[in-house]
Amino acid sequence: MDERYDVVVVGGGAAGLSGALALSRARRKVLVVDAGQPRNAPAGHVHNYLGREGTPPGELLAIGREEVAGYGGEVVSGEVVHAERLDGGFRVDLAGGGHVHARRLLVTTGLTDELPDIPGVRELWGSDVLHCPYCHGWEVRDRAIGIIGGPMGMHAALLWRQWSADVTLFRHTGPELTHDEREQLAALRVRVVEGEVAALGTRDGRLSAVRLASGDVVQREAVVVAPRFTANSALLHALGLQPVELEVNGNAFGTYIPSEPMGATTVPGVWVAGNVANLQAQVISAAAAGLNAASSLNVDLITEDARRAVEAAAVGHEHGHEHDWEEQYRSNSTRWTGRPNAPLVAEATDLPPGTALDVGCGEGADAIWLAGRGWRVTAVDLSPTALERAAGHAAAAGVEVVWRQVDVTDWVPEEKVYDLVTSHFVHLGGELHREVLARLAAAVAPGGTLLLVGHDISDLEMGARRPHSADQYFAADAVASSLDPAEWRVDVAEARPREAQPQEGPVATVHDAVVVARRR
Repeated sequence: MDERYDVVVVGGGAAGLSGALALSRARRKVLVVDAGQPRNAPAGHVHNYLGREGTPPGELLAIGREEVAGYGGEVVSGEVVHAERLDGGFRVDLAGGGHVHARRLLVTTGLTDELPDIPGVRELWGSDVLHCPYCHGWEVRDRAIGIIGGPMGMHAALLWRQWSADVTLFRHTGPELTHDEREQLAALRVRVVEGEVAALGTRDGRLSAVRLASGDVVQREAVVVAPRFTANSALLHALGLQPVELEVNGNAFGTYIPSEPMGATTVPGVWVAGNVANLQAQVISAAAAGLNAASSLNVDLITEDARRAVEAAAVGHEHGHEHDWEEQYRSNSTRWTGRPNAPLVAEATDLPPGTALDVGCGEGADAIWLAGRGWRVTAVDLSPTALERAAGHAAAAGVEVVWRQVDVTDWVPEEKVYDLVTSHFVHLGGELHREVLARLAAAVAPGGTLLLVGHDISDLEMGARRPHSADQYFAADAVASSLDPAEWRVDVAEARPREAQPQEGPVATVHDAVVVARRR
């Protein structure tokens, strides 16, 4: 995983994956952290999901994960144990000690079904013990169905009568039925059994009967219970969001996290979707809620991006430079190819390893290549996202590099201490560019090498301009001439052609200004 994301989605069910899909298609950098405990795991199939009717729950989620990954989103197995608000976003702590940063959070952690404490209920939950007729009614149609009563027992009996003529209401701990209610049940031929239910009987692993505390046994093939639905909201408590009680017809139904219609909560930057916010949402409506939350969340990010761009422009080019590069890295999961720059490989392969300084290291490919060849490398960049990513790549490659966040426009490295100072495509212009190159040259030790690579000014003359300001191009011979001949031997000062693939259009030939000089 990278460590900085536009959005971290907590929960990889229908709501979370739907939101992640929309955000990934919107070119956002998205991470889904899924604990792998979907509420509907005991069920055999998903129903009422147009186009996916009868799909096993695990298969539906596998399809969703593949679709998210197809647009660049990341899905990992794990658990988020804590989240806290920081300047500019959130720190998200993962089980096992890792953490990531997110600009926004989409929490889709679902709910827990708190089942009646009756032996056999939990063991048969999702197969022969049910609660939603729209989810399972068709599968038990015309079978012997029992309703274990509670506050909503009468409602459930009327509802399930739609799917079967053989319905029995076990009043259990439910309220006394009124005359009108008994009249309705009698007219619909729904049998009423008094007394508490003691256990469910089974045969060959399937429900066979309902056993009463009195000892009576009533044969049934399916049983309906009314769980208490409790939002999985512990993660949100530390962020200042508390669940509230939902009442239906004056009866406690469960807890949920309140939100606006599109999922925004009272905590800026936090959205919710699915059962954590809507206890009655089925799979397809949870997926729709995830999409709605994602679109609302993305608009919020767009607004922030525009505000940041205005602020960067207001403070001028010099200060906007850092913002621009950080945004480029944050908005792309991989900014560069991961391969070292060709001029470095060409010019440094035969150099004996020593100390090296890589300036503008980006995602670290050059520094890691040098470290792999025995160099002791210090690599600097102004983007914290690029440096965190580079450190991860170095760890994966098994090499050590010293990573430092600096702004080269005002940073002064130690003088005459590095056997190699290398800088590729540090985009500066005019006098500032000359000042920075002079400081880099001063850092080269006696006998050491200076390697500078940038956009050659000849590309401007040939109309092959790349997406940078004109003053950020330079001529290699002009840079070489700025080095004191008494201290330096210039080995290379040339415009070196290479093939480049722009974001749009065909492959083009561009030229790099390459300077290689040795300190005497």
